[in-house]
Amino acid sequence: MILQNFVVLEGGDGTGTSTQLQILRARLAHPSAAANTYDHSLAMVPQAGTLPPAAASTASPPTYFTFEPTDGPIGSLIRQALHRSPALHTHTIAHLFAADRYEHLYGRGGIVERCRAGELVICDRYVPSSLVYQGISCGDDTPTYLNERFPYPELILFFELDPEIAEQRYGKREKQDMFEHLAFQKQVHEAYERILPDYCRHGTRLVRIDAERTIEEVAEQVWRALQNLPIFKG
Repeated sequence: MILQNFVVLEGGDGTGTSTQLQILRARLAHPSAAANTYDHSLAMVPQAGTLPPAAASTASPPTYFTFEPTDGPIGSLIRQALHRSPALHTHTIAHLFAADRYEHLYGRGGIVERCRAGELVICDRYVPSSLVYQGISCGDDTPTYLNERFPYPELILFFELDPEIAEQRYGKREKQDMFEHLAFQKQVHEAYERILPDYCRHGTRLVRIDAERTIEEVAEQVWRALQNLPIFKG
């Protein structure tokens, strides 16, 4: 099932999906601003959990910004486990991601409810991330089994970036999680290329974003892709 009005940002670590989610929120709250003129401080939002909706405007649909894992109780445990505190079995983490996602989708005020009410929902990471990251770490079909009944998004924006360049970015972070090392990220890059065609076959539209460009240039690519959604055309 395709969930209309649902957009997902995907890519390996360091590709800039979180940054672009922040910029999108600022842009949709201030639609007259050009990407190369906004005050990027407008886009500063928490680094985890569900974000407040952008301000309503006549130029854009009501939009809800979120990402996974969430800042709910299950998502918070996942974030701790990704930093090995506590250290959980890889299959346990895969199950936790699926449980967190179920609440994210079907809980009160969740993604499905909002999309069906006519809101645009933009999410940083979704099922593809689990199929890639947990698929590699589990080494079997557990992530596929756990996620196979979740709806497909209307649009995936896939942020493409050489893993070695991505490493230069996330390597500057104060703290890296268990997946943020080059050997693993090279596997991530390859795994995305294997799983994304299946989304296209099921009707999801895929747009590749050149994440090596400047933040402003990437923001323009993202904005152009969103403008083609039916929800923007009334």
